[in-house]
Amino acid sequence: MNKLDASRYGIAEASELVGVAPHVLRQWEERFPPFRPKRDRAGRRIYGERDIAVARRIKELLRDDKLTGEGASKALARELRGEAPPKTRQEANDTIDRIDNEIRSMLDRLDAYDDSDDSEV
Repeated sequence: MNKLDASRYGIAEASELVGVAPHVLRQWEERFPPFRPKRDRAGRRIYGERDIAVARRIKELLRDDKLTGEGASKALARELRGEAPPKTRQEANDTIDRIDNEIRSMLDRLDAYDDSDDSEV
């Protein structure tokens, strides 16, 4: 594998790293808006580490999770925005704890606000 530098790959190297044919990567550029590798001055695609990670996730969504192209595109967009559902029980518990703390904080602020209104009367 002939890398361009430490974190940039041509389409042949990227396809090897992801485990799909080069034409599949080209198709994914059209079907998945978040997957847009940069191009060099000659117009050749240059894939960075993030591009490789996104391509691997697309492959996983399509092949392992058996999502349609549209479903995989929506799931990928949610994940990249940080809106993906928790992947583990621990992540779910952490999310529940965070929400619980936020609610308690809001209730404390409301109680403090109510207390300040009572003292003015």
